[in-house]
This record gives sequence, structure tokens and C-alpha cells, in this order.
Amino acid sequence: MTEYILYFNQQWVGDHTEEWFRSRSPLATAVVNEMKDAGVYLFAGGLEEDGPIYNVDPTSGAVIVSDGPYVETKEFLGGFAVVDVADDEAAKMWAGKIAAACGWPHEVRRVRSQPRAD
Repeated sequence: MTEYILYFNQQWVGDHTEEWFRSRSPLATAVVNEMKDAGVYLFAGGLEEDGPIYNVDPTSGAVIVSDGPYVETKEFLGGFAVVDVADDEAAKMWAGKIAAACGWPHEVRRVRSQPRAD
């Protein structure tokens, strides 16, 4: 099995009414429950837009932590799910289900395998 991240950037969501968003919630919850029932669900969640955001930058030789998103970022992550499935086709199938339930595009990426600890 291989882990995949199914994700969307907040800018892909579009402008919708609060009622529209409320109508999507049961659909997305149903897909997450379907993932759980199929045994492929590892984690899913949307990110808070207004919550604390920190930028951590070690490139100056010291680790600098500052408030707010990285200044040069044009898009930012809105939410994601991580699934453990057999192959790309299964990952794309689950991404299609969650994208249809949410009502906006998603991307699919394989998570790099972690090296074994000896």
C-alpha cells in the first residue's frame, strides 16, 4: 500500500454562500466515512483560515519564527486527506469522490516512502 495526499488550495474553493458550504459538509463527511469503512483513511481536515499561522525559516542560519504566512505565497493549503491505497488509480478515485463532495478541485500526490530505521 502507498500513502497519498489529496489536497486543495484555498484559492480553488471559490466564492459561495454559507448555505452552499453547509450543504457540502454532509457530502464530504460521507466520503470520509466511506474511506474509513474501506480501510484507506489515515487523516483528513480543513485548515483554519483565520487561526494562527506561523512562518518558520532556518535559511539565515538561525531558526526565525514569525507570525503570518510566508509573504511571497500566492496560494495556501486549504485542506487535505491522507489515504493508504494500492495504487495511483485508487488514489485518483478517492480524490474524485472527495472533490465532487466538496465542489472544488483537488490534487493527488504520492507521499515519499520513509527510510527504514535499522
